[in-house]
Amino acid sequence: MDDERSAFLDDLLATPSPSGFETAVQRVWTDYAREFADRVDTDAYGNAVAVHEGDPDAPAIAVTGHADEIGFIVRDVLDDGFLRIGRIGGSDRTVSKGQHVTVHADEPVQGVVGQTAIHLRDEGDDEYEDVAAQFVDIGAEDADEARAHVEVGDPVTFSTGRRDLVGDRIAARGVDNRAGAWAAAEGLRRAAAADVDATVYAVSTVQEEVGLQGARMVGVDLDDVDAFVAVDVTHATDNPDVDRERRGPIELGAGPVIGRGSANHPVLVDLARDAAEDAGV
Repeated sequence: MDDERSAFLDDLLATPSPSGFETAVQRVWTDYAREFADRVDTDAYGNAVAVHEGDPDAPAIAVTGHADEIGFIVRDVLDDGFLRIGRIGGSDRTVSKGQHVTVHADEPVQGVVGQTAIHLRDEGDDEYEDVAAQFVDIGAEDADEARAHVEVGDPVTFSTGRRDLVGDRIAARGVDNRAGAWAAAEGLRRAAAADVDATVYAVSTVQEEVGLQGARMVGVDLDDVDAFVAVDVTHATDNPDVDRERRGPIELGAGPVIGRGSANHPVLVDLARDAAEDAGV
């Protein structure tokens, strides 16, 4: 990946976008896509579509990735200034305790999800509370001070950013699915550079983590598309905590995973496999 492409991925990863709050990251995506797309549109939901206009008689294909990420939302401000939160999407209660978070109010507000010190917990008291029972401490002394900075309905994300690991691997919040949104744009960029005959749509969808809402609208709007390819993350199983026999052998860095089964058209699956083989992937 060259510097420009890496910088685009960094910009996506650095822009918080819990489901329902994707406007900022969609602006990053559309600004980038305008550099090479013939047309860039958005719909009422916030989905972004960039197009390479090909031969009208050639097939049309859409490559999609969702822009939203899991997170939390402020659902109450307690009298003592702490915040109760709810889940946006599949946020994991087992990893939220003790984490630094950002409340995306009019101005970002830093906080931490409360965790009782190990010295104060009873023996065996290691159960993970539901997210609804957890709280965020933003340092406010009381509800009035807290409400001067945040309000019910503000989205919340972990405060972590991109971290470079050994080699060319990274760890970051929101790779699910900025990687897919990045790949959709990159596919369009390459299609435009090659001036392919097909009409190619790159789509960055919203609200995937809460029920595929954006994709449902796109599927109706782009009714002239012959094939959709959804790009998303999956789980690597080459680590000590995963049962490979149960989950399947998926190695990080071994290439893309092609989904098979009732939801995937066999012709498209075969085309993807043939393309991967031809490319030596």
